[in-house]
Amino acid sequence: MKKLSHRISSFFKLVLLALRGGETEYTSGSINRAILLLSIPMILEMIMESLFAVVDVYFVSKVSVNAVATVGLTESVLMIIYSMAVGLSMAVTAIVARRVGEKNYKRAADAAFQAIVLACGVGLVLGVVGFIFAGDVLRLMGGEPELIEEGVGYTKVMYAGNLSVILLFLLNAIFRGAGNPTIAMVSLWLANGLNIILDPMLIFGIGPFPEMGVMGAAVATTTGRSIGVVFQLICLLSGWSVVKVGWNNLVIRVKTLVEMVKVSAGGIGQFLVESASWIFLVRVVSEFGSEALAGYTIAFRVIVFTLLPSWGIANAAATLVGQNLGAKKPDRAEKSVWRTATYNTIFLLLVSVVFFIEADPILGLFTDQTAVKEIGRSALQIICFGYIFFSYGMVIGQAFNGAGDTRTPMYISLLVFWAIQIPLSWVLAMPLGFDENGVFISIAVCHSIYAIIAMILFKRGKWKSVEV
Repeated sequence: MKKLSHRISSFFKLVLLALRGGETEYTSGSINRAILLLSIPMILEMIMESLFAVVDVYFVSKVSVNAVATVGLTESVLMIIYSMAVGLSMAVTAIVARRVGEKNYKRAADAAFQAIVLACGVGLVLGVVGFIFAGDVLRLMGGEPELIEEGVGYTKVMYAGNLSVILLFLLNAIFRGAGNPTIAMVSLWLANGLNIILDPMLIFGIGPFPEMGVMGAAVATTTGRSIGVVFQLICLLSGWSVVKVGWNNLVIRVKTLVEMVKVSAGGIGQFLVESASWIFLVRVVSEFGSEALAGYTIAFRVIVFTLLPSWGIANAAATLVGQNLGAKKPDRAEKSVWRTATYNTIFLLLVSVVFFIEADPILGLFTDQTAVKEIGRSALQIICFGYIFFSYGMVIGQAFNGAGDTRTPMYISLLVFWAIQIPLSWVLAMPLGFDENGVFISIAVCHSIYAIIAMILFKRGKWKSVEV
């Protein structure tokens, strides 16, 4: 009994240490301890990121089916911007973690500044283009005239404010690579807390705020994220992180920029490939009407809510790989990945059970329309069949990225999500008559294939010799 009490006490002490951000170096000591200290704030960070999606769709669903469909169409294209943000942040995490593992904090801060410069350039260009062509995007994605008229304001604001998304991802990647995931967690809590408060006020016109409808969700989200970015910059410039950007780092270094672009190209490629395939899947689902699109959108948001904590666990593996390779400990890096993947599998197995048992009550939080709920239930229950394999695939994919080997996951994504998933989803949905369920089946099957290929290539160990 004393032993159990001591273990419980030790666990809660570690949880408190993780939340306080007491450690930044994970190249020695217990691997389980390192995973726990990194994973807890990263999971909480990802839960907050996923709440952006869930909170928005919860309030937007009270407006109209077209409003929910607008969010789905807009987000499907925003995934391309997210791809760039995530791809760049992969490179930043890999480079910063490697420099921290080497104890070269000056070069880590140099890389951080170059990443900010790169992100600002990309974000501003995409913001202008997205704002101008917002209506055309909705039309191209199959939106009906009534939907476009009601939702184009939402789409314009989301595209124009994409810089806040890119910087939020990027700056958190710096903190994760530095071993300071607690700062990343707090920034997401701040951003999402503001979004939760502002969403109903701006959508429904509560208090002094105007009633903006679905566009209010975009304004709330962009405002919350922007304030989160301001907090991140204060932390980075004031020295609250082990990586501090000072005056001597505010120099554009072409060599570092080129290195970052090269590493991020594979990461961007990974998510562009997957995002493009998601756009195709949304286009197929839209063929079955607004109810099918709304059901898919709600189910997808719920899935994202459960997968982002899983990404938090996977991000811990990326940091462990980067720091341990920097410290010349490749075997410890590999052991950390397999251990992390096992924990992720346990988590997603529990989520799968909940989806099968409680799909209706979960979806009932977002809609009371029977047809929408039925489609959403099918999506949840079919897609989670692939969760067990996917739990390994996401951790190992992040491990490659943490090592700076972003090309291997990109090539796997090209094969699986373009050569297999796109034609498979169309064949199942259209000629074979599975309708939207054909899309859901293809998602479960192809993410399982991705995981199997990733595990085989990871065991070969070429990632251990990648230089960044």
